[in-house]
Amino acid sequence: MNKIANELGTEKISKLLLKQAIPASIGILVMSLNMIVDTIFVGQWIGVMAIAAVTVVLPIAFLISSIGMGIGIGGSSIISRALGADKTEKAFLVFGNQITLTVALSVTFVILGVFFGQPILQLFGANGDIMTPAADYFYVIIWGVPFLAFAMMGNPVIRAVGKPNYAMMTMIYPAFANIILDVVFIKFLNLGMYGAGLATTISYAVSGLFVLWFFLSKRSDLKIMPKYFKIKLSILKEIIALGGVTIVRQGTISILVIILNFTLFKYGGEVSIAVYGIINRVMMFSLFPVLGVTQGFLPIAGYNYGANNTERVYQTIKTAVLFGTVIATVIFIGIMLFPTQIAAIFTKDTELLAITPDALVIAFLATPVITAQLIGSAYFQAIGKALPALLLTLLKQGFFLIPLVFILPCFYGVTGVWMAFPIADVLSTAITVIYLRRNLAKNRD
Repeated sequence: MNKIANELGTEKISKLLLKQAIPASIGILVMSLNMIVDTIFVGQWIGVMAIAAVTVVLPIAFLISSIGMGIGIGGSSIISRALGADKTEKAFLVFGNQITLTVALSVTFVILGVFFGQPILQLFGANGDIMTPAADYFYVIIWGVPFLAFAMMGNPVIRAVGKPNYAMMTMIYPAFANIILDVVFIKFLNLGMYGAGLATTISYAVSGLFVLWFFLSKRSDLKIMPKYFKIKLSILKEIIALGGVTIVRQGTISILVIILNFTLFKYGGEVSIAVYGIINRVMMFSLFPVLGVTQGFLPIAGYNYGANNTERVYQTIKTAVLFGTVIATVIFIGIMLFPTQIAAIFTKDTELLAITPDALVIAFLATPVITAQLIGSAYFQAIGKALPALLLTLLKQGFFLIPLVFILPCFYGVTGVWMAFPIADVLSTAITVIYLRRNLAKNRD
């Protein structure tokens, strides 16, 4: 297995980062396109309330599945460092424990979601006319969430063992399945929100089953082996300490979504929630290459930190920040030039088209600076420093965005919500850069 992963410690940083980041970016792109197309289909074929319903429900599904994502990212960080230190047995043990944790926890939370669906939907902002389509969608996709959690757990592990192209496929295959099934179930069979939910559920299953196939096949040196399923307390603590960063972050995002939906409903009604649904999809899609650079950065930094190659870790940070900042600046220019055209992709509703472009421009004002914040928080997660990783990860959503969403609308109405995004980006980036520089200077002395 080390033969596969060894290039993480020897190949040229820029080439290696591209090799890791491009498949990750493509995977995120296709997954984002999947969610965008989903939103376009329900918006064009069902209506404005359908966009609002998807905006309410998907954060619930991702909150549950983020358990798998957290376990995957936390465990993959340990695996990368174990491979760098030539501890193959530990890598197998960590992976087995990841599987047990993901299956047990995701199934438990799905059962809770089924029994308490109505109050959960209300908590996340399914108010007024949004409740009916949201419930139709929620009670279908909830059954696919364990598959999604397993896929999210397996994806970073696949990258950690040096197979980024297969990690990319875990997002591409379900995206194509969802798009095709959306057309069949919504357009031709006229199944409405139930059809949209059914297409999403099947796509989650495709992703989870692909990850299962990969780790059972000859393509992976890291195998699913039942003897490693038994939980080992020391491994469990290490996975939770690092994976908890992702889980807490997603939990914070879910709290943010609750506050956003209630604030938007209070100041602008259901239409404002639909506006946020469009902005959120554009954010997911447009930032895919920046997120891909961040994902590609993680295994390289983790492996070289495990191998005690501090200078190579430092060069990886510099290269990743440079690549991501250039890309983010290009994205920023595109959003500033074509906000109306972007909004028109999602809806023909005149009221929505009148509001969305200005909101889109405001929300994206700080896009050029975001890479440093993403890489800074990812660095501490990659090297196994759970507490700074957690604090830096929570800076934007937890420490700045949530308070700003409470405060600014009191003075600026709905516009205050959109203003909160760039202000939070600038503040969180500034603090992350200062902390990262101090830490790197200390480590290099």
